[in-house]
Amino acid sequence: MPQRFTFRARDLARTFTATAAVTALALTAGCGSRAGEETEAAKSCVDTSGDTIKVGALNSLSGTMSISETTVRDAIYLAVEEINAAGGVQGKQIEIVAEDGASEPTVFAEKAEKLIREDCVAAVFGGWTSASRKAMLPVFEDNDSLLYYPVQYEGLEASENIFYTGATTNQQIIPALDYLAETGVKSLYLVGSDYVFPRTANAIINAYAADKGIEILGEDYAQLGSVEFSTIVNQVSASGADAVFNTLNGDSNVAFFREYANVGLTAEEMPVMSVSIAEEEVGGIGVENIEGQLAAWNYYQTVESPENTTFVEAFKAEYGAERVTSDPMEAAYNSVYLWAATAEKAASFAVEDIQASADGVSFASPEGTVVIDGDNHHVTKTARIGEISADGLLYTVWESEGAIEPDPFLEGYDWAADLQVTE
Repeated sequence: MPQRFTFRARDLARTFTATAAVTALALTAGCGSRAGEETEAAKSCVDTSGDTIKVGALNSLSGTMSISETTVRDAIYLAVEEINAAGGVQGKQIEIVAEDGASEPTVFAEKAEKLIREDCVAAVFGGWTSASRKAMLPVFEDNDSLLYYPVQYEGLEASENIFYTGATTNQQIIPALDYLAETGVKSLYLVGSDYVFPRTANAIINAYAADKGIEILGEDYAQLGSVEFSTIVNQVSASGADAVFNTLNGDSNVAFFREYANVGLTAEEMPVMSVSIAEEEVGGIGVENIEGQLAAWNYYQTVESPENTTFVEAFKAEYGAERVTSDPMEAAYNSVYLWAATAEKAASFAVEDIQASADGVSFASPEGTVVIDGDNHHVTKTARIGEISADGLLYTVWESEGAIEPDPFLEGYDWAADLQVTE
C-alpha cells in the first residue's frame, strides 16, 4: 500500500524541497533516497569540450499519456532546431538524446538516471504527470542535474534542480475557480485521475470552495488510463451540480467526455472546466463530444500575437498543416529557449551557474513574455480561460490583466494557510 502522509501547505519549505515531506513524496513515487540518508551528488560527466552540447528529451511516446506527450516532444525538437539554426548556445549545437517515459513514473526515473549518468546531458526537458515529476525529482537532486518541466501542476513544490515552465496553482486553477464563481457557479462536482496532481488540486479546490461558499457535491477518481466512466458520469448527472471541475489526464478524457455526451449532458446544462485538455486532446475526444466546454490554460493556438503567429507557422511547416499547438508543448518550447538564454547569461552550462543566473531571464514567448523567478524556479504566466469551438480550437473568453507572478505555496491566500493535503 502506498505511503500516505498529511502536511500543511505553509509548513513546507518556501524555497526548495529539502524537507521530509517532499522526501516522502519522492518515496511514494518509488524512487530516490530514504529519508535521513545522505546522498552525495554524482560528479557531472557533461562534456563541454566539443562543438556540441547534449540535452535530454524525456516524454511518454507510449502508454496512456502518449496522446498528450508526443506533441511536447515535437515542440522540444522545434526549439532546438531553431536555436541551432541561429548559432546554437555559446557557439555549440544542441544534440538531443531522446527517451520514452512510457507513461510510467518508475520508467521516467530510470530514464532520467540514464540521461544524466550515461548520456551526460546538460539538462533534461520533459515529464507530464506529477507522478512522473515526483519520481524524477530525487534523481535530479541526488545527481545535481537540471529538469525543465513543462506542464501545469498542483504547486506546493520548488526544487533548485527543477525549472517549472507550466503554470502553478495561482496561475491556472485559482483563476479557473474565480471565473466559475464570477459566472454564478455555486456548486461543483470534482472528477480526476487517481494520483498526486488531481488529489492535491482537489484539496486546494475544496479549501477555496469552503472560503467562497461553493458547495462540493461529489469527488470521484479513476485510475490513470481508465476508460470506464459510466458510474462516475451517472453520479455527476444525478448531483445537479452547476459545473464539473475536471482533473483527468491522458486518454481517460476521451472516455469521460464521450460518456458525458452519451447521457445527454451538455456545456449549457452542466459545463466542465478542464485543466489538462488542450487542442491536441480535442481531436481524440471528438469535437462533437466537447464543443462549448471550458479549459484553463495560459496559451492557445488562437492567441493573437506576432510571436504566436511565427510559432504556429513554424510548427505546422515542420509537422504538417493539420497539426495543432497547445499549452504544454508551448511551455516545453519556451523551456528550451529559457535554458539557452540562461546558459548564455551564465556563460556556462554548469548547474550551479545556471541556477545562479536564472533570476530575471525572460523569453518573448507565444503566450507572452515569461520571466524566471530565481527564488522558486517558476515563471510568470498569463491566465486564460478558453472555450472549445466547433473547429476543435480553443478561443479565449477571459484572461488576466497581465502576467501573474508564481506563488507555488499559495502564500498570498489566507484560505490556504491551513490547507491539509494527503498523499
